[in-house]
Amino acid sequence: MAEYIETFKRKEIKYLLSGEQYEQLFPFMQEMASVDQYGKTRIQNIYFDTPDYRLIRTSLEKPIYKEKLRLRTYGDTNGETNSFIEIKKKYDGIVYKRRVSGDYDHTFRYLIGKGQPIDDSQISQEIAGFLQMYRNLRPAMRIGYDRIAMAGIDDPGFRVTFDTKITWSTDCLDLREQERGNQILADGCHLMEIKVKDALPQKLARKLAELSIFPNSFSKYGRGYEAMISKKKGLVGYV
Repeated sequence: MAEYIETFKRKEIKYLLSGEQYEQLFPFMQEMASVDQYGKTRIQNIYFDTPDYRLIRTSLEKPIYKEKLRLRTYGDTNGETNSFIEIKKKYDGIVYKRRVSGDYDHTFRYLIGKGQPIDDSQISQEIAGFLQMYRNLRPAMRIGYDRIAMAGIDDPGFRVTFDTKITWSTDCLDLREQERGNQILADGCHLMEIKVKDALPQKLARKLAELSIFPNSFSKYGRGYEAMISKKKGLVGYV
């Protein structure tokens, strides 16, 4: 888990890697960035949406502005686990993330309308405004994945994450419940996200081109939603 920061503003560039591409790229990345102290961590999220999935349907239309609300934990979850309520907004390619933290029992009860706000901070007020704007939000989908997070050696603002075993579920929408998810990616595939304030370092851009690794518009919640729709229609699962 990365060091706690309540506000982020950055570009997030996503790439889908085959197992072979990952094996070739990871040693190179270790020359630029180091794995954080937590190593590989299981991250669990609940995305909140309207009954007709308004937020994710809008997001998949790729508008210039889109937003999401989620509740996130790291590792195993119980009522006292530290958790994060996050509003993630994207405008014209720039990602803005605002979040507050609290015990899971507190944050979950608040988001389902049975508890009080976490605090009276500006970010908590923004979250309250989000909940008021979309009055009928409810837990919509659970997304889990294993993550390796890295931070730049020379530039701590340079971040890279590798996600595997990405799953979605609409059955167990309380993170204290045992995870029972459907796989989104094929075995061995990795989702890499590079998080920068400006452009990619030139040597990294050259390495990605050398390995034929190109940006990919990928949303975990979006893929989960599309898989859910396909499943309801009796179509082949999304991989």
